[in-house]
This record gives sequence, structure tokens and C-alpha cells, in this order.
Amino acid sequence: MIIPIVRFLLLLTGAMVVGTLFAIWVGADPRGFSYTTFVEQHQAAVRGLNMVVPVLGLDTILLTLLLAYLQRAWHSQMVILFVATGFLLIAGLITHYGNQSIDAEVMGWTVDSPPPTWEALRDRWWQLHVQRLIAGVIGYTLIVIAVLRRRV
Repeated sequence: MIIPIVRFLLLLTGAMVVGTLFAIWVGADPRGFSYTTFVEQHQAAVRGLNMVVPVLGLDTILLTLLLAYLQRAWHSQMVILFVATGFLLIAGLITHYGNQSIDAEVMGWTVDSPPPTWEALRDRWWQLHVQRLIAGVIGYTLIVIAVLRRRV
């Protein structure tokens, strides 16, 4: 009875995380923003997302590992879930050591005085975002495959 609950929670939390990353990719590409627009938009996004999404990401990783453990007798299923966990960890590490480092720096900026390298930092943040999106989509796709798959 616990496996269906874990599967449901895993699909839910994973969808929220990857959906957020996808929405940012589709609707918030900052590369064409002016300095003022970038700072205002980025600081608002960080304030709104910087706690919730990493917690949901960690929950997704832990639920993936829990499901792998619960289905450990089904070796190929466990392997798929471990590989999915690896991709989710990559996305999390990119977020923590890349995007959030830049986020912390941008949070100290004011709209009145742009740093000389702000465009390079903005573009680096975007590159890291695309990388974590790709890792997250691969990880979540593997989770969906594992959840929908039936034992033959």
C-alpha cells in the first residue's frame, strides 16, 4: 500500500520542480533584459522560489531513493530509479553551487549601480539554468518511466 503513495508523491513533487524549471526556461529568459529589469525580476524570483523549489527537489530525491529501496527486489526498476536520482543530484548541485551562488550575489545588487560584469554573470546563470533543466528533465523522465512501467 505504501508504494502507490510514494509513487504519487514522487510524481507530484518532481512535476512541481521540473515544471518550475521549465516555466523559467520558457517565460523568463533574462538574456535580453536591461540591468534594471534583470535585477528586479531576478530578486523577486529568488525571494519567491529560493526556499520552496530546493526543498521540493530534496523531497523528490529522497522519494526516488525510497521508491528504489521499496522496489529493490525488482533490480532493473531500482537501477532506473538510481540513475534518475543521479540526474536529480546533478541538477541540485548545479543549483546549489552555480545558480544559488549567482543568486546570492544578485540579491546584493541595487538597480542604481550595475556591476561591470553583470551581463556575463546573467548569461552564466542562464547557462547553468539550462544545464539543470536538462538534468532535471532526464531524471524526471526516468521517474515517470519507472512509475508507469509494469513488471513483465
